[in-house]
Amino acid sequence: MVSERGKVTDKHRRRRAVVYVRQSTLHQVERHVESAARQYALRERAVALGWPAASVVVVDEDTGRSGATSEGRIGFKELVAEVGLGHVGLVLALEVSRLARSSADWHQLLDLCALTGTLIADADGVYSPADFNDRLLLA
Repeated sequence: MVSERGKVTDKHRRRRAVVYVRQSTLHQVERHVESAARQYALRERAVALGWPAASVVVVDEDTGRSGATSEGRIGFKELVAEVGLGHVGLVLALEVSRLARSSADWHQLLDLCALTGTLIADADGVYSPADFNDRLLLA
């Protein structure tokens, strides 16, 4: 099995790493501050994987919004666009379910990541949607 650092190449590091932060409701935002802190801490994970701190972007515009649809989730839509343009080398989320709970939204992002060679990371590992075995884990 390839290690996390083995999947990350200089090609990935020349692009941005994006940390996607989201909690579904304002109640969660107010009451679960430890979850938000763990999500923001993914910035350090990107740096540990070799990204310069200046190349790590945090997208948190969707905090307090459900992941059931991309409707009204400006941060998610911008993330998808940036991945599609090939500007992102790594997308990080505490859990991949934070990115999208809608199958259509999730698979759109997954397909774009595969096409552009963008990696996805969560608390458990780094995955390449272009790799068959990783794709099985993510799907």
